Amino acid sequence: MVAKYRFVCATRESYDDFFLKTALGRSLAIYRAPFAELTLFHSNARGLPSVYNEALRDAASDPAILVFMHDDVHLCDFFWHVHILAGLKHFDILGVAGNRRRVARQPAWCFLDEALSVDSAENLSGIVGHGSGFPPENLSSYGPPGQQVKLLDGVLLAAHSETLISKNLRFDERFDFHFYDLDFCRQAEAKHLRLGTWPLSLIHESAGQFGSPAWREAYAKYLDKWKL
Repeated sequence: MVAKYRFVCATRESYDDFFLKTALGRSLAIYRAPFAELTLFHSNARGLPSVYNEALRDAASDPAILVFMHDDVHLCDFFWHVHILAGLKHFDILGVAGNRRRVARQPAWCFLDEALSVDSAENLSGIVGHGSGFPPENLSSYGPPGQQVKLLDGVLLAAHSETLISKNLRFDERFDFHFYDLDFCRQAEAKHLRLGTWPLSLIHESAGQFGSPAWREAYAKYLDKWKL
């Protein structure tokens, strides 16, 4: 039986412009397969946890491999479905980049402190391309993929819907865009789920918004929730 995949994405663009203007929309337009679906929250103004949780609730009656992705990601892997399924045989929740450890007051999966000091290479895992298209302007080769980690980059998170629902794992809606992924990973670890990186070819257009007022507000919420 072929697995069913459901991409879950929120975008500020209209439905039509998502496929015309966004990296993920243009990518998905070429992957027309009967086993691949899209749940798109277009013209969206809600936080990612809110829309992701809605997709999770819907999956209770229609299970699938859920692939939560940002709209500014070029999916360059022709065999993405094969690779995701292979990764989920090893891990409960899959990503493309992550950190094998956590430290106190960590402001992102790859950084150690508010000065954005990058963690040492032996703790990092995964490869992510950066730029506006293929070929990427550069590659971040953090470390070998296929590693069990404690934190994953939220640019892509994949899991069987049944796994998340059976563990009552949800995204915390106190976060809008920043820190929802770190919080989700900490919740998953507390529920004894295995998180891991896996080789998937993608290019991320955004470098992040570290240090912005919204980021700092979310960081304070994250520190308060986990008493860091």
